[in-house]
Amino acid sequence: MNVLIIEDEPLAAQRLEKLMKEIDAGVNVLDKIDSVKRSVEWLKKNEAPHLILMDIQLADGISFEIFDQCEVTSPVIFTTAYDEYAIRAFKVNSIDYILKPIDVEELTRAFTKYELLVKSSVASHITMKSVGLAMQMLTRKYKERFVTRVGEHLKTIEVPDVLFFFSLEKTTFGQTRDGRKHILDFSMDQLEGLMDPKRFFRINRKYMISVQAIADMISYTNSRLKLIIKTTDADVIVARERVQEFKEWLDQ
Repeated sequence: MNVLIIEDEPLAAQRLEKLMKEIDAGVNVLDKIDSVKRSVEWLKKNEAPHLILMDIQLADGISFEIFDQCEVTSPVIFTTAYDEYAIRAFKVNSIDYILKPIDVEELTRAFTKYELLVKSSVASHITMKSVGLAMQMLTRKYKERFVTRVGEHLKTIEVPDVLFFFSLEKTTFGQTRDGRKHILDFSMDQLEGLMDPKRFFRINRKYMISVQAIADMISYTNSRLKLIIKTTDADVIVARERVQEFKEWLDQ
């Protein structure tokens, strides 16, 4: 198995190689790279490795910049000292997220996931990026409730009670079935990563809705859709570039 290590600490990179070879003597480390720039250059010039072990904080930035600058088709195991990037990691083709210091048991479990997913992908002819997304659905837990403040009191809101989320004047709200608006301490981008995509869909920059929120759908100008949403009189338009994906989401 050909593996690429992207890690800016030489001792950490050496230890990763040692641990991998303890797990699988057939591991072949193609290279050890310490920066975003060198990683992009390597990935553009070389055949994709079977697996990438990737730190997040690199010498010249964070590793997510790599995905912005080139196509990464290999599955990725993130190895990092920081836990705050976990949600973002599973938006790319990650199959595991291991916190440092890394031990052989955790790495072994990650390799087992890789092997199972590769077998599955070969059988069904899907891409490794799809494998990463499938792994995301299997391992990730989505938000189940919110805590919001009402005067001096705190109140919990269960996610199934939320019809839709919306942004207004730099504030994010969750509107529940009883028509009440609740201020949330999250941006719309953050909510998109926290909510189950089977339950909520981001139709435009300002709205993310559930199926239960939709009272009617009407064809609108420029190939868009206008939605009649329960508990609000606001005009809610599905962005043109999201219409097809929205229809597929409804039809799942």
